Amino acid sequence: MATATNTKTSTTTATKPEVNEAPFTEKATSAAHDAVDALSSKAAVAESSVRKGATSSAETLSEKQLIAREKLGEYTSKTRTLAAENPLATAGIAFAAGMLVTALFRRK
Repeated sequence: MATATNTKTSTTTATKPEVNEAPFTEKATSAAHDAVDALSSKAAVAESSVRKGATSSAETLSEKQLIAREKLGEYTSKTRTLAAENPLATAGIAFAAGMLVTALFRRK
């Protein structure tokens, strides 16, 4: 039986010293990388600040919305009670409001 043997071919590459053939390009690249890094860190801080502000605004808005709903329910209840206690006054107010709206629409 024949057996196959693996033989590694040694390829030696001579390490050439790094020659800076484009010093301006290297400087521009380095400056661009530094600018991007600085901008990235500033953008991260700004993003964090915006996220905190948005979260705070959302919480405040939710609280204000809850308070407004409670007030609306309270005032609706008071209005219904007043209308039930004074039906003649309620009818008079509704009539006056209707006349006012009609007068405003006729003025075109």
